[in-house]
Amino acid sequence: MISRKCYIHNRNPFFTPPKNNKRRPSFICYAMQRASEIDVARCELNYILQVKNIRIGFPIKRYRRLNEHRACAMRAMVLAMLYHFNISSDLVQASVEQLSDECGLSTLSKAGNKSITRASRLITNFMEPMGFVTCKKTWDKILGNYMPKVITLTPLFFTLFGVSEKKLMNAKKQQLGWINKNLISKGLKPITMTDAKRRSKDAQIKNIFKYRVSKHAFYKKKKNAQRLISLDEKEARQTILRALVAKYSISELTKLGPNGLKKQVNISYYYLRKIATNTYPDN
Repeated sequence: MISRKCYIHNRNPFFTPPKNNKRRPSFICYAMQRASEIDVARCELNYILQVKNIRIGFPIKRYRRLNEHRACAMRAMVLAMLYHFNISSDLVQASVEQLSDECGLSTLSKAGNKSITRASRLITNFMEPMGFVTCKKTWDKILGNYMPKVITLTPLFFTLFGVSEKKLMNAKKQQLGWINKNLISKGLKPITMTDAKRRSKDAQIKNIFKYRVSKHAFYKKKKNAQRLISLDEKEARQTILRALVAKYSISELTKLGPNGLKKQVNISYYYLRKIATNTYPDN
């Protein structure tokens, strides 16, 4: 039997900003400071709010308080969500996987498979039913599955660490002023807060879609490279040679000559070997 002390991979998770740590707006820095000074996992809201079933909106009874492992995960997750928060759209501009990685909540099996269950359950089974966040899944028609969840922070989320809705609204107005100042300097018309929210949401969906298509193309290429490299080297080179002969015209092949063609085979073979072992450059 696994003891409660052992079944959690990381008992003390904490948020680590991404390598390309960018300067965050003053409101986000202020909110993160507040969230780090207050124990968000033991906030009074966690005891008085009624959990709701997301699908039907009916209350769900809670029989125990937030356990310490989930409380630790929540403390890290709140900071991560704030770091990636977009003031204009209320969206968290990071996937659950990215949040999980940056909070140290992801695990790897012996087979090398990543699990983000701890982070996912925290959001789906607690933060969303409590009303701190809302999540939306969009169906990807091209890849035939759901895109990563788009997470929105509610005003209640900020109440966890004492930031009022008025303070949040003032930050939104300030952000809108900065956006419109840039637009006017480019000779464009200023936009409303609703326009800014819609634009930010559209841009995030577009970026998610672009990322997924790029990642799908990469792993498709990697799979083909692995299949070819798994062959005997001589057979693999012959396959590459046939592909190159089919690719080039007769005049191009004549210009390349035997040595040039051999060189192209070598380049292609070593390139495929590199692709076969590479991972997608998420960062």
